[in-house]
Amino acid sequence: MRTLVVLPTYNEILNIEAMLRALRAIVPECDILVVDDGSPDGTAAAARQLGAQLGQISILSRTSKEGLGSAYRAGFTWGLERNYDSFVEIDCDFSHDPNSLPKLLEAAITNEVVIGSRYVQGGAIPSWSLPRLLLSRGGNKYASALLALRVSDATAGFRVYSKSALEKINYETVRADGYGFQIEMTYRARQGGASIIEVPISFTDRTRGESKMSSAIVVEALWLVTKWGTKRITKVLKN
Repeated sequence: MRTLVVLPTYNEILNIEAMLRALRAIVPECDILVVDDGSPDGTAAAARQLGAQLGQISILSRTSKEGLGSAYRAGFTWGLERNYDSFVEIDCDFSHDPNSLPKLLEAAITNEVVIGSRYVQGGAIPSWSLPRLLLSRGGNKYASALLALRVSDATAGFRVYSKSALEKINYETVRADGYGFQIEMTYRARQGGASIIEVPISFTDRTRGESKMSSAIVVEALWLVTKWGTKRITKVLKN
């Protein structure tokens, strides 16, 4: 199974070297594609230098910041054109522990979509306050109930997709970003009949660099879930 780690970056100069070295050490069998959105801090240049040193690292440089969903779509397309069998989503800021990746890849042998989940037994978010945790869990319960996702962590961004899952999802037409992108990918995977499994992980907030998350991304996700859910329920009632 040829696996491509798709690593979106924007101004990750403080994390890129450590993450690439960690991935090369932990999953040496995987190739890595850094999808950089024109980082002005030199992230792409640093990744290119490390790629020459470490091997199995490619850079897809884009001219402007186009968002997480767009970066993953570009990375998936790049990998499918080169006949990869599975695709990893992971953040560059170490909120996703690369040491957990081998167990996700093991689960991917028999499942088309593997979600690194904070909300199944064994998952954890040790640094979050209770209000933030309740907001996140509540949003996930709302999305799962309205869209019949049957997953605990639809907003999780640490994942493995098989080639067959991406084909069932028709990922090229997914337009949401941030949390909304992850929810829409999960929704389409469920609708397409892809096998989905959640694997427990521990999630840690970044300690270096600035977060890309914003209230607009959260609002977008809630609005999209409501829109999709309304359409789904209307369709069910008509049938």
